[in-house]
Amino acid sequence: MSKYQPLEQRLEIIGKEFIPMTFAEIEAVIDDDLPPSARKHRAWWSNNPSNSVITYSWLGAGYKTESVNLEEEKLVFRRDETLATKEIEMSNGTHPLFGALKGQITITVDFDLTDPTGAEWEATKK
Repeated sequence: MSKYQPLEQRLEIIGKEFIPMTFAEIEAVIDDDLPPSARKHRAWWSNNPSNSVITYSWLGAGYKTESVNLEEEKLVFRRDETLATKEIEMSNGTHPLFGALKGQITITVDFDLTDPTGAEWEATKK
């Protein structure tokens, strides 16, 4: 469990369209201090998951950050229904799209899928 998972859970529980929070409130939720860079760099609060591990928490809950105010140490989490960061799984552990095209293509028994095709391959067969 990530130390930031409690933030993800809290956002999911609240579930409102906009959730304003102070940095101190976030620290209380995660039961730890935010790193110094969270108070110095606006980019730390960006919605790019490669910037910080905490980003997965709010994106995973379906939120993006906005209105980040470093001076007042506060921000707003805004619900974004287009986020697809959580893997949707079926009861058997596979993605719902797995097998969606089943039955759309039939390969006959005598067809060799490894046989080269195309003009370039035809030239090498001669």
